[in-house]
Amino acid sequence: MSTATHPQKQFPLTETVDFVIVGCGASGGVLARELSRNGFSVVVLEQGPWKSAKDFGHNEYLNWSNSELTNDWRKQPQTFRRTPQDKAQKQPSIMYGRLVGGGPVHFTANYWRFHEIDFIEASKKGTIAGTGFADWPISYAELEPYYTKAEWDLGVSGQAGVSPFDPPRSKPYPLPPMPVKPDGILFEQGARKLGYHPYPAPVAVISKAYQGRMACQHCGWCEGFGCEHGAKSSPLPSMVPQAIATGRCEIRPHSYVSKLETDDKGRVTAAIYFDEHKVRKRQRAKAFILAANGAETPRLLLISKSNRFPDGLANSSGLVGKYLMFNTDPLTGGLFEHELNGYKSIEVTRILMDFYEIDPKLGFYGGGGISARFQSYPIMFAVGGLPPNIPQWGTDYKQALARYFNRSMVLMGHGTSLPVEDNSISLDDTVKDDWGLPAMRVTYKDHPDDLKFAKYLQDRSMEILEAAGAQDRWRYPITESSFAVHLLGTCRMGNDAKSSVINADHRAHDVPNLFLCDGSSFVTSGRGQPTETIQALAFRAGDRITALAKKGEV
Repeated sequence: MSTATHPQKQFPLTETVDFVIVGCGASGGVLARELSRNGFSVVVLEQGPWKSAKDFGHNEYLNWSNSELTNDWRKQPQTFRRTPQDKAQKQPSIMYGRLVGGGPVHFTANYWRFHEIDFIEASKKGTIAGTGFADWPISYAELEPYYTKAEWDLGVSGQAGVSPFDPPRSKPYPLPPMPVKPDGILFEQGARKLGYHPYPAPVAVISKAYQGRMACQHCGWCEGFGCEHGAKSSPLPSMVPQAIATGRCEIRPHSYVSKLETDDKGRVTAAIYFDEHKVRKRQRAKAFILAANGAETPRLLLISKSNRFPDGLANSSGLVGKYLMFNTDPLTGGLFEHELNGYKSIEVTRILMDFYEIDPKLGFYGGGGISARFQSYPIMFAVGGLPPNIPQWGTDYKQALARYFNRSMVLMGHGTSLPVEDNSISLDDTVKDDWGLPAMRVTYKDHPDDLKFAKYLQDRSMEILEAAGAQDRWRYPITESSFAVHLLGTCRMGNDAKSSVINADHRAHDVPNLFLCDGSSFVTSGRGQPTETIQALAFRAGDRITALAKKGEV
């Protein structure tokens, strides 16, 4: 969609703007609004299209098989290997939102804060063999005001004070929780029988009209789909219009950044990108922010190598792309006597956090929560939603589809992933994308503790399903990860330039006018839902970068 459909300030390529932001997703959309509101000129380069609410529909094929809202593996191939010693094979390995608004346009909309422990866990738990387990250089208390700002500025529905495991908060949620679904009621009943503490799921979906946006209409097409009502609180209906309204922000869709240029002082001077017609262009700026996600940000840094930065831009530590974390998500399913019709409304209305910190006496590290959900649509369910022991063809298969679709629910575990240095994003020069750039190579092998904790969460989920009265229960296999949508930790934050890529202000240790702010900043993975922390960090980064710029230190 052309920018003519979205009237906005347009900067000539000859003008040097204050900031170029690469990526207009969870963090880039926030930073665009914050910096333009603070008086800076901003150009946002987004590789995907700029869609409006009226462009979104319920076509499973387009969204899930034809990459309507996500990266297209046919144009942006990836390779995967389990260890650095293995030969990488061409296969889809990661998925991310590829449009203005990014992943939050089509995500499930779970919106969880990290807890205090996530920022100081290494100090509390000690070293873990084979990992780069470390504390963050910032605390939960420092980030808490920005969690609150994210919830109120974007629009989040939830109920504060009902979970005994919640971290401290300065304000309640701005909107009441979404109505509970039948699967949420059963989950709550089963969990309470076992002494657990389920509560209304906080979600980035507005339960009531908010800031000129329409409330959720409960259409049931959330995960993998854009919201035609504007009720899902992605940057698309919230941050982006406000950034454009300042008259100081231009968003350029279909802008595929291929390199960051640097001068002889080691400062970034320009972003080189291809436009919609693959015409090569250059945008100059005083400072640059990469908010492209935890895979594309390190890839761009590695591609941007030069004589001054032979191992990749901002990579004197050698850690750009390292410590990739995915999060584990063990699944169990249950069949119930009566219809649940879980396909209606949002995915998740009840969660629990009783396992956020587990007893070390269990013999492994980990922590997380469990959510009740139904996350399939008709085609998806038909090709992969049935229990593993159900026939996949014939009369029995057809009868199972009719019985299970309306009466099933899934419990998903949301677990930690430890930072392992070999788990990484790197470049595969043997495979090129449609723009002639090296493909992304993903190396990933789960730490044994991650798989043990996934099994632990799955066992607890099976117990909850039994307590809830499931007629049939089943497990989906827990296997080594080879595909993910949570892309964390590849340019970690820290105080020491030798063991991190950026400092606590999100500034690259090696490049004074380069900032990184997305999932790549993470030091630990959290417990399964990173988006709120990504956006809280972006709000904080907006303040920190503004302060530095106004003091002339950028």
